[in-house]
Amino acid sequence: MSRSVFTGERAYFPDIDAIPFEGRESDNPLAFKFYEPNKVVGGKTMEEHLRFAVCYWHTFCGKGADPFGRDTQVFAWDDAPDAMTAARQRMDAAFEFASKLGVPYYCFHDIDMSPEGADARESERNLQTMVELAAERQRSSGLKLLWGTSNLFTNPRYMNGAATNPDFKVVARAGAQVKAALDATVALGGENYVFWGGREGYMCLQNSDTRMEQENLARFLSMARDYGRSIGFKGTFLIEPKPMEPTKHQYDFDAQTVIGFLRHYGLDSDFKLNIEANHATLAGHTFAHELQMCTDAGLLGSIDANRGDYQNGWDTDQFPTDLYDAVTAMMVVLADGGFSSGGLNFDAKVRRESVDMEDIFLGHIGGMDTFARGLEIAHRLLQESPYKTWKAERYQSFRDGKGQAFRNGELGLAALAELAQEYGEPAATSGKQELFENLINQYIR
Repeated sequence: MSRSVFTGERAYFPDIDAIPFEGRESDNPLAFKFYEPNKVVGGKTMEEHLRFAVCYWHTFCGKGADPFGRDTQVFAWDDAPDAMTAARQRMDAAFEFASKLGVPYYCFHDIDMSPEGADARESERNLQTMVELAAERQRSSGLKLLWGTSNLFTNPRYMNGAATNPDFKVVARAGAQVKAALDATVALGGENYVFWGGREGYMCLQNSDTRMEQENLARFLSMARDYGRSIGFKGTFLIEPKPMEPTKHQYDFDAQTVIGFLRHYGLDSDFKLNIEANHATLAGHTFAHELQMCTDAGLLGSIDANRGDYQNGWDTDQFPTDLYDAVTAMMVVLADGGFSSGGLNFDAKVRRESVDMEDIFLGHIGGMDTFARGLEIAHRLLQESPYKTWKAERYQSFRDGKGQAFRNGELGLAALAELAQEYGEPAATSGKQELFENLINQYIR
């Protein structure tokens, strides 16, 4: 479907036109220097490779508040006599923004799109009303839904968790919310559905039945999967790992923890992972590491594109501008064959001090250019450089002879002991880390 710039009853970004591609020599801050949607890289266009999405929550709902201060950003779409009118205005602003930016997708939490009601039924009706409007906006603009999700962490009812809450009444309310959000995702043609369990963990071991909580979480996810399939959802369910903040001990700490959880409870056929760069940092890993663990397991689904601040110990959700991170991440994604239903959504927010409307555009333009450069450099590294050859040579001893027999499961421990005696002390073999790092730097240009 072709896309066009959408404008509702009023323009919320009247001074900004559709963002053009002008190349790296351009001095226009409201133009792409590297992201050229129709440019072909390795048989696919940049747009097809990167599948960019704008996130509803930070971009249109977050207004600069932090633990030490109130909102700093003033949005015209919030100027409304009631919450539903504000929601409609916010949606118009979101579609205007995304269409001017030229991304193919957007993402949302349920309460980003519509206000909560007095009870579960009213909340669902509010969401249904906004979904009808979103469907109209999608038809008008050509924008598509990358994924939907439900916010099961902000409301005080979820202070002790949602699916892992010790009070069944809270679990039931979470179920109602997920059901409504799944209905919305299906109605809007969403390609994925995400679970971020921000409070699915515990603070105090002594008052927590951790075994029951994890079993309940698995049961809840199974119920959501079964319901989603029953209403025609053919997409991928995604779990987003996070090690801390707000919950002290998360059950979804990092990629390997989630992979083990999914396999333990038999959920890995329907669920994959949504990896966030900043969450990798908080877990003590690199962004590329978390992606690699997913691809090794065949469970990489989608990516939250952002970055953290290494001098802060919390989730700062900054726009991604680290080219090295983008290159090493895209190397993993491309080596895995690229995205199928997932993509790169900007779970990022402009800084508290950035209060101009154009700043929102500038953040996204920078992030999109960073990953466009990362894509091209990663493609060249994988296709033109000796990178893959060097990496394969490190493991050559497992590709023939006794090493291959070991890989095939044809040797026992006693056989290894006999071979160790025959071989004697192995010679030290350099890992050549500096050579690999220098190669990547050579191609970053």
